[in-house]
Amino acid sequence: MSARGGKKKTTKLSRSSRAGVIFPVGRMMRYLRTGTHKYRIGMGAPVYMAAVIEYLAAEILELAGNAARDNKKGRITPRHIKLAVANDEELNQLLRGVTISNGGVLPRIHPELLSKKRGSRVKVDSQAITPEKTEKQSKSNKRSAKKGRGKPGRKPRKTTENDKDGSNTVDDGPGEGFTILSAKSLFLGQKLSLTESELSKIGNIKVEGIINPTNADIDLKDGVGNALEKAGGKDFLDAVKELRKSHSPLEVASAVVSQASGMAARFIIHCNVPQWGSERCEDQLEKTVKNCLSAAEEKKLKSVAFPSLPAGRNGFPKQTAAQLILKAISNHFVSATTSSLKNIYFVLFDSESIGIYLQEMAKMDSK
Repeated sequence: MSARGGKKKTTKLSRSSRAGVIFPVGRMMRYLRTGTHKYRIGMGAPVYMAAVIEYLAAEILELAGNAARDNKKGRITPRHIKLAVANDEELNQLLRGVTISNGGVLPRIHPELLSKKRGSRVKVDSQAITPEKTEKQSKSNKRSAKKGRGKPGRKPRKTTENDKDGSNTVDDGPGEGFTILSAKSLFLGQKLSLTESELSKIGNIKVEGIINPTNADIDLKDGVGNALEKAGGKDFLDAVKELRKSHSPLEVASAVVSQASGMAARFIIHCNVPQWGSERCEDQLEKTVKNCLSAAEEKKLKSVAFPSLPAGRNGFPKQTAAQLILKAISNHFVSATTSSLKNIYFVLFDSESIGIYLQEMAKMDSK
């Protein structure tokens, strides 16, 4: 025995406990050494790898638990893991080459198949009809000019009156780069159309109002807001800054309107979308849709474009969000007596959302 009183008993700590992670660091080191004999592996590499894999596992399990709860199941199955990965943009991009056993498949209809039936045919018909109309109008104008004076001037007067009223909007469709996949008539005769396009073209859509899902600070950092900022430029950014001074912080489910400078639309309707998992988030999402429609009706708009409201940062499952949004739109026009809105466009950018909305709109038709 030494003068120090002997050796003290010390408990051995694993590398995982010292690093503060649950996944085994030693096993990660062994996996890294397998097949990498030529390279030097630092002591921090297995710790970083264990932490990253632990974070991914926790994220997937949380989303899979939400999917199981949506399907009213008490146990997570491979199907719920498949839905969790597919409904998250980042995880779907990371694991797009991974096959989950017994995970099933996602409902998906190829856009080209639908565009041939509805979207492209509408465009071809409109292009083929317009020249015939112009030829007939020119012939009728010549005949009326020969018969008597005053008649050719009646048609231009009607168009100028409509232009003054602001009714010179395009009712045939949302414009180039937008394909109408499906359409449905609502209670008061409004037309609800499902449209496919690219996110960068949202500022070019020919409607009177565009919905921008945002947060309490009315920032433009998310996908739709960023695309609108690029399309509108400095004038649109100045209008948003003035809106922040007067209405920020924006309450959850509320909507405010700003000018759509530099875009084909007249107004941008900014709405604060609730976070998934918050108190009464489903009711708040339906209220958000109704407030957006009410704001459009206050401005007497005839057409409005809805992107997918629950953005990536809000965490709403796409299936749940589609059901709530379509239900809120249908209930709004059922309860309303009159409305200035005539066309409502759902603008979607990915095939998964398109398949989900097509499925939910088909359920509305069956009901």
